[in-house]
Amino acid sequence: MFRVGSRYPLSLGILVIAIGLTGTARAQGDDKTAAASDPNSNATKSTATVTTTPAPAQQPSDAVDPLKRPPTKEQKKQQKKNLNVELSKTYKKWLNEDVVWIITDEERAAFKQLSNDEERDNFIEAFWQRRDPTPDTEENEYKEEHYRRIAYANEHFAAGIPGWKSDRGRIYIMYGPADEIDSHPSGGTYERPMEEGGGETSTFPFEDWRYRYLEGIGQEVIIEFVDTCMCGDYHMTLDRSEKDALLYTPNAGLTLYEQMGMSSKAQRFTGGGLEKLGTGPMGSDLQTKEFDRLEQFAKLQAPPPVKYKDLEEIVNTKIITNLMPFDVRTDFVKVTGDTVLVPITVQLKYRDITFANKDGVQRGTVNIFMRVSTLTGKIVQTQEEPVQVDVPAELLPRTAENSAVYWKALPLRPGRYKVDIAVKDVNGDRKGLWSRGIVVPEYSDDKLSTSSLIVADVMEPVPTKDVSTGQFVIGLNKVRPRVAPANGKPALFKRNKDQKVNFWMQVYNLGVDEKTHKPSATFEFDIVDIATNKPVVQKTESTDTMGNVGEQVTLQKSIASANLQPGVYRIEIKVNDNISKQTVDPSATFAVE
Repeated sequence: MFRVGSRYPLSLGILVIAIGLTGTARAQGDDKTAAASDPNSNATKSTATVTTTPAPAQQPSDAVDPLKRPPTKEQKKQQKKNLNVELSKTYKKWLNEDVVWIITDEERAAFKQLSNDEERDNFIEAFWQRRDPTPDTEENEYKEEHYRRIAYANEHFAAGIPGWKSDRGRIYIMYGPADEIDSHPSGGTYERPMEEGGGETSTFPFEDWRYRYLEGIGQEVIIEFVDTCMCGDYHMTLDRSEKDALLYTPNAGLTLYEQMGMSSKAQRFTGGGLEKLGTGPMGSDLQTKEFDRLEQFAKLQAPPPVKYKDLEEIVNTKIITNLMPFDVRTDFVKVTGDTVLVPITVQLKYRDITFANKDGVQRGTVNIFMRVSTLTGKIVQTQEEPVQVDVPAELLPRTAENSAVYWKALPLRPGRYKVDIAVKDVNGDRKGLWSRGIVVPEYSDDKLSTSSLIVADVMEPVPTKDVSTGQFVIGLNKVRPRVAPANGKPALFKRNKDQKVNFWMQVYNLGVDEKTHKPSATFEFDIVDIATNKPVVQKTESTDTMGNVGEQVTLQKSIASANLQPGVYRIEIKVNDNISKQTVDPSATFAVE
């Protein structure tokens, strides 16, 4: 069935930085406002009679209003310097306050090397995109949650310093709310657990935060904060005895062994080690765990790890062993005059993925790292995501030729770019790298042009709420490309009644008649058998029969693979614009077996 429809425009977010007027410009604006509001001002009068009045006597230069005096060269230079200082404060605040706890050392060093504000803005945009858990949606949940955490920390953890600067604020911003909090806001009597020596003592205010799991740190992570000044300034401590208010009081707050005479309190200060808990029933276990606690404490000082760091290293070094094969396809779809949507499709065969049993289901996971940069090496896009495949154990042998497909649509400006894609088989030890240069086309307003001609195995309309969002969604339709293998063979379709070969393409800048305000064009579809070079399917459509269309149309056509004999075919679409007298004829190949 042949369908035509106008594509919904994609909304693009624009970051606007408002810069205040300089003092001189503001003063001049105030003078104009005052003149406009004064009923006796010449600025508000309008008359057809022109009168000539004597010019007032020239005043000495010293009497001229200094606010109306034009600035000197030195003053302009100073104003520009002050403006640069104000702008630099914006980026300093972002670096040293907004993301101080989550930015990596490498990212911080790279940011400091940037030479202008445009590069800094691009870096900040890429910084948040790299951490976006759902890059195919308009919202960046990570960024929104990060600033929510900052606001929460400032409201709940401030104590002489802003909440984001405190230890509790830092941990909360980095890792979010704890799974469980044991809070003692007033301190007081405390029954020590056996792992801390047992016995009863009195404590300063303290809190124990428990996280079931923190990526890069481990499971059952417990972080202790102590307020030794009794002023609300809780600090993270490695020594759990620091909360003991009677630690330095002789014969007070004794541990279980100290009460029984099996140990003395003085031994807490002579035994060495990280903590002064004293000996107890579990003392030997504490000594063996000291290095674990020290390692955990050190990891908590570093920013949360960025996903798939090992894949980024592959892209940077280009060194690969035990290569994992995969195929990639890039397409181009016009968004605006200076922005092009670039869908990138990555296809992996099940036979190249290592599956592991997970709750009775065979699960394969592949991590994908994607980076787009300019020819000068400037990074403009970075994406990191896992692809997960679940297959019933009994069906796995029969799905070896099936494919897992990953799709990401990137908005780019026209120009030349380099695309690097690295993949890693999580359950195995295989990695792969794909690096190519691409040229994003420029769609001028006066030239008849088309998007990529996509040969797809899935093509269907999407609900209104999902328009332009989600995997494989372009405008009003879900279009999943069938990716051709890297060996040069065409994309392959199986010959059966349930499989359709779909063709999708957009046409831009059709001429519009000045009287009817409608385009006039024909679209010729030919499916040619390459072996015989003869068309096996031919169809022609016209804008006259397509209803209400404009200068942009979306062409869609489907054919059952069962209607085609095994072989290699070429789909040819010829667009004839009867008004502008322009023609385009894109084509694509595919195979049926």
